[in-house]
Amino acid sequence: MWNQFFLLEEYTGTDTQYVGKLHTDQDNGDGNLKYILTGDGAGSLFIIDENTGDIHAAKKLDREEKSLYILRAKAIDRKTGRQVEPESEFIIKIHDINDNEPKFTKDLYTASVPEMSGIGVIKTALPDMSRENREQYQVVIQAKDMGGQMGGLSGTTTVNITLTDVNNNPPRFPQSTYQFHSPESAPPGTHLGRIKANDPDVGENAEVEYSIAEGEGADMFDVITDKDTQEGIITVKQNLDFEKKKLYTLRVDASNTHPDPRFLQLGPFKDTAMVKISVEDIDEPPVFSKRSYLLEVDEDVKEGSIIGQITAYDPDAMNNLIKYSVDRHTDMDRIFSIHSENGSIFTLKPLDRESSPWHNITITAAEINNPKQSSHIPVFIRILDINDHAPEFAMYYETFVCENAKPGQLIQTVSVMDKDDPPRGHKFFFEPVPEFPLNPNFTIVDNKDNTAGIMTRKDGYNRNKMSTYLLPILIFDNDYPIQSSTGTLTIRVCACDSQGNMQSCTAEALILSAGLSTGALVAILLCVLILLVLVVLFAALKRQRKKEPLIISKDDVRDNIVTYNDEGGGEEDTQAFDIGTLRNPEAREDSKLRRDVMPETIFQIRRTVPLWENIDVQDFIHRRLKENDSDPSAPPYDSLATYAYEGNDSIAGSLSSLESLAADGNQDYDYLSDWGPRFKKLADMYGGDDSDRD
Repeated sequence: MWNQFFLLEEYTGTDTQYVGKLHTDQDNGDGNLKYILTGDGAGSLFIIDENTGDIHAAKKLDREEKSLYILRAKAIDRKTGRQVEPESEFIIKIHDINDNEPKFTKDLYTASVPEMSGIGVIKTALPDMSRENREQYQVVIQAKDMGGQMGGLSGTTTVNITLTDVNNNPPRFPQSTYQFHSPESAPPGTHLGRIKANDPDVGENAEVEYSIAEGEGADMFDVITDKDTQEGIITVKQNLDFEKKKLYTLRVDASNTHPDPRFLQLGPFKDTAMVKISVEDIDEPPVFSKRSYLLEVDEDVKEGSIIGQITAYDPDAMNNLIKYSVDRHTDMDRIFSIHSENGSIFTLKPLDRESSPWHNITITAAEINNPKQSSHIPVFIRILDINDHAPEFAMYYETFVCENAKPGQLIQTVSVMDKDDPPRGHKFFFEPVPEFPLNPNFTIVDNKDNTAGIMTRKDGYNRNKMSTYLLPILIFDNDYPIQSSTGTLTIRVCACDSQGNMQSCTAEALILSAGLSTGALVAILLCVLILLVLVVLFAALKRQRKKEPLIISKDDVRDNIVTYNDEGGGEEDTQAFDIGTLRNPEAREDSKLRRDVMPETIFQIRRTVPLWENIDVQDFIHRRLKENDSDPSAPPYDSLATYAYEGNDSIAGSLSSLESLAADGNQDYDYLSDWGPRFKKLADMYGGDDSDRD
């Protein structure tokens, strides 16, 4: 084993430590051989005696630094310098001694263990250790070598141990009762105050959820949780009323949101506190008994009639008196008013559903002692319909009948409209007017669908004899009270082709085209020109007069000249007076309406031949004028009176239609042709065979 030597580390002796000896069989001890050492540490750590081959360690060695050295040995003949043996290799091993204590890899260790934990790598020495009592611990750990035997070395390290939290503590209110105040006017959502239940745990184990237990105040208040501060915020849920309830007592629960099932046996993880809320009284405006009012009133109600009542009260304990008024911005026409004390609404003006079916006004109720405390409410007034409008034609009808029309032809369909709106709908009826129940020319047929048809009654019409017919139609409804009116239909007689298409409705055009020559037309034009010249001369002479005629003087005190279209009227009926009638009778207005008769009840029949062209009437007027001229008591100026005079010596007798209803419908009118030329037109209308058939 010469090629392996052993050496202790950390030699502490005074001499060098002997390692071993190199020796060859060629050494005779005569000093001729020299030993040479090479390799790891040769010459520095390890020294060899050239003569004897002894090897010593020159320095203290450390196995932990290097535990093995490899060296080579030579034996050389001093005289020849030759190796007496081949170079050999040997090893020096360093034997370990206990010169190093145990060392930890870290100077400081950190560890954590849940509180209340059981056995682990690092385990608690005490049962049920509580983080809430002490959270941080510092432990020193020692490590010994040699199994802890005597002479062994040791090392230490420090371990910081933290107890982590578990949810083993319920929330707890610091006080059992809380007191808050709220004005009764606080709107929903108002924050009244905060409460907090303390939880010794941390993190999510300390999260708390608040709720109001069922019972008093649960429907009036609410509680929400502030996630940042874990506080409960008491809020208003519904409007409060001091007069109804002044004090509320709530039971508020606080509970953990993440309970740990391992510790449920410790008890309920929640706590309860009582919250008392006092409602403070404030001066409130009046309150109406309804949110809005709907009133219905007939449109024929009299002025000053009460149509409804509005009521309001003071919700405060003082119960102040209320004053009512109408907001005039919603009733600009001042149609309604309200009694300031009892709230009765009444009318100031007549109502008309057809012009305004709805009225929307605003009523104000204010405290008399404090007018600033006021409330407003809308009042919707619906005007109910009363049958106060008569039906009338829906439009103006331009009606014509062909000259070649046959009996029973439909020439016009008329419809009517009514401003009223009966609940059962409109139903109109059409009849002839009572004054002319039997019209020889046209028939009115009620179609039973709110329309009427106008039918021809005779065979053929002559526009030269009669160019226009006026057909009065009585229209009435079926509502109560029944309203009626008379509509007059103007029917023109026109020339038509064989298909019934209108060609011309002017009688003059037919006469000129049929019977006038070119010379006759020239003569007519000359006559018209001469008349125009005479009119111009008359106007020029009139301007040259210096004195104003008595007829237009302001001092004229003569009686009014009155034109009557019917009987009656008396001295006060001066509506139709026109002083121009003295100069030109044709300027008289035939269509003046009477003041004392409703317009729809006046039925005027247009005369085809003007009154002043009747020869009998002219003779009558001239005789009357002569009598007045010869009368010494007559006024000193001319006066004109127009009468609906039938004429003298009429062989026809009375032509009144008062007894026409009793007349036989098939009466023979042939005797009219025997009355002479004055009744020729009447005989043509009623004396023919076609008229008999009608």
